[in-house]
Amino acid sequence: MKVVVLVKQVPDTETSIKLGDKSINEAGVKWIISPYDEFAIEEGIKLREKNGGEVIAVTVGPDRTQEALRTAYAMGVDKAVQIKVDSYNNFDSAFTSELIANFIKSENPDIVISGRQAIDSDSSQTGVQVAERLGWAHVSLALKLEINGTSAKVTREVEGGTAVVEASLPLLLTAQKGLNEPRYPSLKGIMTAKKKPITTVNAADLGNPSGKLEIVSLEPPPARIAGRKLEAGDADGFAQQLVKALREEAKVI
Repeated sequence: MKVVVLVKQVPDTETSIKLGDKSINEAGVKWIISPYDEFAIEEGIKLREKNGGEVIAVTVGPDRTQEALRTAYAMGVDKAVQIKVDSYNNFDSAFTSELIANFIKSENPDIVISGRQAIDSDSSQTGVQVAERLGWAHVSLALKLEINGTSAKVTREVEGGTAVVEASLPLLLTAQKGLNEPRYPSLKGIMTAKKKPITTVNAADLGNPSGKLEIVSLEPPPARIAGRKLEAGDADGFAQQLVKALREEAKVI
């Protein structure tokens, strides 16, 4: 079984982000694999361990993204591919999905797994757009995967519960937290990963699609308005203060 897992490098959640004109200032930023993509990597490795085959990790971006691929190697993938785009727009899922879909066509995998969303752009779009470009079925928010021959049974999260979906391979999944427990890279795996080859593919080799989204500017969210405490008193007095504040100050009623 051939599995392709989609990996995105994102800023660590504890990194202090500073904005440039049209992108973040990358100075001092610590980069990690988007956490939902770790579930995708783990599920791919589990499929290989059960069914044989190979797991290919694919990322889009500049050379710094190779660090994420080294981590994927350390976790246990068999091959790593960087689709090199130096001026990479993290928010342009249409551009990203077209590059990835064109790459996948040349690999002809049985299944593609991505995280449910990247924690920087939060669009939840790239994986499902790849499936649409390939003409494949896709199941989002996967919590459990069972494969029998060319059929897959997927338990996915829905509002208020779960649903079981059946589909035929080839198939694309987006992984939700709970699908598995990602393994920690071993010291041996980390050391070995440093020496493993990373295949670099240029955008020109994949149809050289044009970007679909232009970032005009980036701005931080507006500062929150300071809260105000209402004086304690009897219930009626407190309620009157609250209603007055909501009507005259917040102007929401």
